[in-house]
Amino acid sequence: MAELLKGADVVNYLNDKMKSDIDVLKGKNVTPTLAILRVGERPDDLSYEKTAVKRCETVGVATKTIALPADVTQEVYMQNLEMLNTDNDVHGILAFRPLPAHLDESALIAAMNPAKDIDGITGDTWENVVTGGGKGFAPCTAQACLEILDYYKVDVKGKNVCVIGHSLVVGRPVSFMLLGRDATVSTCHVFTKDTTYFSKNADIVIIAVGLGEFFDEKYFSPGQIVIDVGINWSNEKNKLVGDVKFDEVEQVVANITPVPGGVGTVTTSVLVSHVVEAAKKLNK
Repeated sequence: MAELLKGADVVNYLNDKMKSDIDVLKGKNVTPTLAILRVGERPDDLSYEKTAVKRCETVGVATKTIALPADVTQEVYMQNLEMLNTDNDVHGILAFRPLPAHLDESALIAAMNPAKDIDGITGDTWENVVTGGGKGFAPCTAQACLEILDYYKVDVKGKNVCVIGHSLVVGRPVSFMLLGRDATVSTCHVFTKDTTYFSKNADIVIIAVGLGEFFDEKYFSPGQIVIDVGINWSNEKNKLVGDVKFDEVEQVVANITPVPGGVGTVTTSVLVSHVVEAAKKLNK
């Protein structure tokens, strides 16, 4: 039976770290503030917004939401983004994506103030992820994976890590971030010929593909650490499940993150920590 790598413990640790920084900022009459830019009322956006606002309130970060109609024009959307870019009282911007088809998402990415890009969508993000020396913030979910490993004192240096999934949100950035910590990284995707070869021979497996309970015990070996990033709704079980078939894999590996209660929980705290860090940088 695997030991669970619970996100709640990591969240409490990150919250404690943030609170001291927030106290210092408030002593300078600065309240770290997150602005949420949302188009329409997609259920997943509303759910994440609710969670983010609640997490901000827990540590004393302020929030403001710009809610635009689903048929908003490109011009009006960009005007609101620019308003947030130049608002000195806003330190981080979370722009929900994907945008409706009639809006140009590349224009959002190009126009976002990199100093306020706390969700890691601008070019500065990739300079940071690839070189470790850029000004941007890493994508929140990718960083959440490393925060979990750090909290549970897992040193990735010299370890074999298999990352399954190569999206710009998780797979690719977390692979680069692991390389920056001297891990040996194999990145698998839909065109990989034998994913089980790489996954079974890894010390750590990070999975982020969005396929509910696709990965069963044949992909894993005893003693491994598994970070399950997937969040999928199972109609059969009427609950959220990960990419890993948890009941089977838990019997094989040494450590595993639960879903829910794992990476997703930490991701929101990472987002809030980026707001605090951005406020510190903008108010030196």
